[in-house]
Amino acid sequence: MSDLQDLTALIRSNTALIVIETRDEARVVELFRQALMNVWRALHRWSITEGLRRIDLDREDQAETAPDISTTLQAIREADQRGIYLLFDAHPYLGYASTQRQLREIAQRRDCEPHVLVLVGHQVELPPDLDSLAVRFAPRLPDANALLKLVREEAANYMREHGGRRVESDAEAVEQIVRNLRGLDLVDARRIARHLIFRDGAIGPDDLPELAKLKFELLNRSGHLHYEYDSARMSEVAGARRLKRWVEQRRSVFTGAQPPPGLDPPKGMLLLGVQGCGKSMLAKAVASGFGVPLLRLDFGTLYDKFHGETEKNLRAALASAEQLAPAVLWIDEIEKGLASGGEGDGGVSRRVLGYLLTWMAERKSRLFLVATANQIEALPPELLRKGRFDEIFFVDLPVAEVREELFATHLRKRALEPQQFDLPALAAASEGFSGAEIEQAIVAALYAAHAAGAPLSDFVLRGELKQTRPLSVVMAEQVEALREWARGRTVAAD
Repeated sequence: MSDLQDLTALIRSNTALIVIETRDEARVVELFRQALMNVWRALHRWSITEGLRRIDLDREDQAETAPDISTTLQAIREADQRGIYLLFDAHPYLGYASTQRQLREIAQRRDCEPHVLVLVGHQVELPPDLDSLAVRFAPRLPDANALLKLVREEAANYMREHGGRRVESDAEAVEQIVRNLRGLDLVDARRIARHLIFRDGAIGPDDLPELAKLKFELLNRSGHLHYEYDSARMSEVAGARRLKRWVEQRRSVFTGAQPPPGLDPPKGMLLLGVQGCGKSMLAKAVASGFGVPLLRLDFGTLYDKFHGETEKNLRAALASAEQLAPAVLWIDEIEKGLASGGEGDGGVSRRVLGYLLTWMAERKSRLFLVATANQIEALPPELLRKGRFDEIFFVDLPVAEVREELFATHLRKRALEPQQFDLPALAAASEGFSGAEIEQAIVAALYAAHAAGAPLSDFVLRGELKQTRPLSVVMAEQVEALREWARGRTVAAD
């Protein structure tokens, strides 16, 4: 059923008290005007500045009462004609006992016509006595056609305000922008569309990153999500050839408007591996590979000392993330947020895990989950069950070929020419090193060369590598146990 049909049914059934939480007051008024075509009632609007006015006639009448809620409710009780009363500024007065009593008496049909009272506001919290009498009506979010119409209206506004200058638009970019505006109400969608159009008089692919940032800033009111502006490109990641191919094969299905028959959009992957081998960089690169924004969920900010607040924070964060879809949601070191387990924390981590698993199984949004972990023994078995993630990749210590690529990448990042170094020899000398350890060896060698007043050389680099004890040596037993566990249970990223 449409919003109009739902609203008409509520009016026909003489619903006494309706609550509508929205900032789009104009849309509420328009919906009720349309509903009057199916069921007749006198339509009134009240605000604290204008008082009570009748608005269903060709003209708007003068104010019927002073802009005072008590006087207005008394006038409604005494009205001898059934009416619909849109009360736009009533929620601040709901804490007063007199206001509650007047509303209850009208809602319970005491000595008055069966009126329909509609409380409209961004957030309307009812006292328990009124909450039991009320029906909450949530207008549906605008669909693609409504959003496309909105974008065209703002383009027309731009042309009118700029002397007839037309907005340059790319049809594919307009389609993507409309798709990315889904999940917003008309007020927020219009604000973003207007910003994109009026900043340069054009709609193109360059607007998509800006739209993602604006949408994130708008929806992330909880502060538990972080927008990763600096995502890595797949070409910047050394190795991980299987993982790159996996993402490339699924890109068109994930970002397409409609998946091919029989194919569901990919839902997520778990990245296990040795510390420092690039799991975080791969998580960022997955977002770049799909061509969508990257959001990071910080589990540490979710936990709260008050009962139920942690789960509430998780629900709010995931709901915000879903509204930003299509996107990649990255949970770094997921075992630290879920592994405390048991009853030592009052069962909070178990409830968080339960909600996360349910969300992973039932979500319909195009939100691709990338979770990274270092300690497999700390992960709950329920999370590893087949079907929770599309794939579990293991990011191992880099082989010689990948180590050469890592040396070249980090040298180039520091304005040094890789051709001036013996990369095969450096790769051989760094057996057992992770990518992070190779980078730090280069940094240490640069400091040593600077202190000696000489340019960086192979000799200095090999000296630093020789002095470094990589994690694969320091924590040899744990690293080898992790690698042994991964054999046959996971897919190698490279």
